[in-house]
Amino acid sequence: MPLLLLLAVLTVTVLSVPVLDRLLGRATGWPLAAVLALLTAAVLARGPDLWDGGPALEASLPWMPALGIGMSLRMDGLAWLFCVLVLGVGALVTAYSARYFPPGRRTGFYVLMSAFALAMTGLVLADDIVLLFVFWELTTICSFYLIGLSGPSASRPAVRTFLLTALGGLALLAAVVLLWVRTGTTRLSTILGDLSWTQDTGFTTAVAVLVIVAVFTKSAQFPFHYWLPDAMAASTPVSAYLHAAAMVKAGVYLAMRFSPAFADTAVWGTTLIVTGLATALLGAALALRSHDLKKLTAYSTVSQLGFLIAVIGVGTTQALIAAAVHTLAHALFKATLFMAVGVVDHQTGTRDLRELGGLRRAMPVTATVSALAALSMAGVPPLLGFVSKENLFEALLHTPGPAWLGPLAAVAAVLAAALTVAYAFRFVYGTFGGARVRHPGPDRPREAGALFLAAPAVAALAGLALGPAAPLLNPMAERAAADATGEQAQAHLALWHGVNPALAMSAAALLLGALVAWGATVRDPASSRLRLPVTGTGVFERVHAGLIALGARTGDPTRSDAPARHLAVPFVLIIVFAAAVAVLGPDYGTPADGTSRPLDWMMVALVAVSVLTAVVTRSRLAALALTGVAGFAVALWFLFLGAVDVALTQLLVEILTVVVAVLVLRRLPARFHRARPSRTAATALIAVAAGTAAGLGAYLLTGRREPSAVSTHLLENAPADTGGTNVVNTILVDYRALDTLGELTVLGVAGLIIIAVLHSSGLTANGGPQPEVARTNPVRDADANTVIMRTVARVLIPLLLIWSAYLLLRGHNAPGGGFIGGLVGGSAFALAYLVAPSASVARIRLAYPAFIAAGVVTAVASGLLGLADGSFLRPLHADIPLPWGGHYHFTSALVFDVGVYLAVVGVILTALNQLGLPRTGAAPERTAVPERHDTATGGTR
Repeated sequence: MPLLLLLAVLTVTVLSVPVLDRLLGRATGWPLAAVLALLTAAVLARGPDLWDGGPALEASLPWMPALGIGMSLRMDGLAWLFCVLVLGVGALVTAYSARYFPPGRRTGFYVLMSAFALAMTGLVLADDIVLLFVFWELTTICSFYLIGLSGPSASRPAVRTFLLTALGGLALLAAVVLLWVRTGTTRLSTILGDLSWTQDTGFTTAVAVLVIVAVFTKSAQFPFHYWLPDAMAASTPVSAYLHAAAMVKAGVYLAMRFSPAFADTAVWGTTLIVTGLATALLGAALALRSHDLKKLTAYSTVSQLGFLIAVIGVGTTQALIAAAVHTLAHALFKATLFMAVGVVDHQTGTRDLRELGGLRRAMPVTATVSALAALSMAGVPPLLGFVSKENLFEALLHTPGPAWLGPLAAVAAVLAAALTVAYAFRFVYGTFGGARVRHPGPDRPREAGALFLAAPAVAALAGLALGPAAPLLNPMAERAAADATGEQAQAHLALWHGVNPALAMSAAALLLGALVAWGATVRDPASSRLRLPVTGTGVFERVHAGLIALGARTGDPTRSDAPARHLAVPFVLIIVFAAAVAVLGPDYGTPADGTSRPLDWMMVALVAVSVLTAVVTRSRLAALALTGVAGFAVALWFLFLGAVDVALTQLLVEILTVVVAVLVLRRLPARFHRARPSRTAATALIAVAAGTAAGLGAYLLTGRREPSAVSTHLLENAPADTGGTNVVNTILVDYRALDTLGELTVLGVAGLIIIAVLHSSGLTANGGPQPEVARTNPVRDADANTVIMRTVARVLIPLLLIWSAYLLLRGHNAPGGGFIGGLVGGSAFALAYLVAPSASVARIRLAYPAFIAAGVVTAVASGLLGLADGSFLRPLHADIPLPWGGHYHFTSALVFDVGVYLAVVGVILTALNQLGLPRTGAAPERTAVPERHDTATGGTR
């Protein structure tokens, strides 16, 4: 199957889930399982080709060609193995989910599970390190939401899991950047094919440490092991898929993929072997002490992952063969055990071993399936787990290094395997053996239905069948190990190799495990007085609380609503910077002729007078008006200087700022409070000093250099590059469209924040009926004194809307564009608000959040169009003939501008509706003749 088609099918599957869930409810799992099963079959069909030495399957799609980043996919033997696991186990778990949940819709669950399958498939197929990182982070996000779906009790576990795995993601990102910079490429196969970058020992060690952190956090290695049992707050299907067979395997895959690069790096092998074996022992001991079946299974997963990481650290071809086979065996028996836990919980109402026992007669099929999986996990022949465990022992026994290292690693592995036997026995015997216990659920637990048991049964039987058929796995293991190490591998998988050290180690582990299991039946190990001094979640919460407290202390100096506290910092920095430049800077000489005109000084005088007057007045409304005068003067100044786009933007922003500010002033006192003379003097001194410094800076930097190379390039090349002659607009929507998209998103988020803040503070507009307007004074009667404005507005509002559309369309070649057009359109709505006789009539009944969302979506969609030409947000061009002759030069940058237009209008509508209407529960505004008129402000109080 073509790799791009594989990801496309998975993407379509994710998008189809809402429709399927509406039609089928929980049974949506069946069609999803069918799709994943078909994809598994398609990938399996590719296997023999690879095993016979066929080339890896590759595919590529341009993504960010200017940066050398592409949607590059590659399926070799190693990727094939993990792809089969992701899709195959995914098919089983989604089929299981169709009977696990009670009837009802499960849209969020199935969307996230399908998205996770897509992310994991993309991760193991990615042949671009940037693409690999993106899919890596998508698995983290899907895991976070899937855990959180389980309700409020899962909130903290979801957060802890997310933060820890995101930490590993940051480490991986750092490794990606370092490799990219050093090798000059993001192609993973190229990086691993040419290991010249590993000659720098310091660099290789740094990258190896970063990859180790990523591997350990994702695959739950000590000291990050605690997140996996903590994530058991998720539903059982999530645990069976993400935390047993798929997500935790992402770390295993990454370690195997980078094994050839770090094989000769001491920190790599030593850290993986030591930490892996320590994790295997710790996880097994904690599993043996757990009462909760799900926690027991989770800690056993931690232990088995420790085995895998340790054997990958050995680094030989035989070790990687063992890792490949045990990865397959682990996915089968661990997915089975998790699903069996779900069946037991579903049928009995509990997962507590102290409340279970004697279920073998009531639930014989579940008992058999669980026993097969537990025996495979314990390494008992003839199951696949026995074959994989013997290969692990063999690989660890021959660990390269000092003569004592291999035997020591083998002894640790035998001890961990013995504990595995013990907790596997405890799982089966504690649940299904012994005397029958009265269960808190139904009085007589019954066997689950055939459809519910089908998925765990298939996985368990696969582990049973592949044990005797282990030689059939030789080609798969050889190709996976060869692709992981870069060397030819020879596998000898079989149930019987004669009497050898590996068999002796297996026998020792089984015997010692039986003794531990017998002791566990005499005395419950979970009741031991031995308690660990700390827990992983406890350490995390203390560190998390400490970081939050540190952040609060760091922010205390600036945590204030007083504008003066925030303005003081930039003002002081301006003064210090100007003083340093004046003292230490070079001699700038005199400015070029013609940099100043009499008209400029008139604008300076107008701005100075308006600002000075605004500073001394005590009326808020007067200060706002005077600040507006300064803004209009600056807009006029821009116009005189020829910056028409900037002048239009400044003018429109000033108009709308005044409108919105007046809405806010309605909720504030009419006059400023009196300030102490000392405070006034200090702020005046700072203001004068900062203004002088800024003026000096403008003087020193004006007219002393030629036009920059960047500006010259844009002026000369913009028409040819973009088809537009308005350089300001082409910069915004063509050259730096990604930056503008970020600003557009921030603008949209700001609009949504206005709504959220006002809703949370109880200041939302109620939009209810308003009191009747008193008619006793026609001068102050809103209905009467806006007659002229309303008459003019009937003509002006449509003209403003038409003008806004005209500015939008012409922006690529003349002053205008999406932002200016949106401001003009918003001004039309502001005028409609101002001429309304009352707040209820002024209410603009448009879905303004939808305007914001539509703007962002439209801008992103126009960026996706650029992928047709090889890069996100690359504008597409076409000449469209006009009926009356000539042609119109269309560019997809216009679509981007439409997104800007919609978002700007949406934010303005948000401000008008949320700030301009009375808050919920507020007393009705007085509309009769006020008792007092403030002559200073011209308003009422």
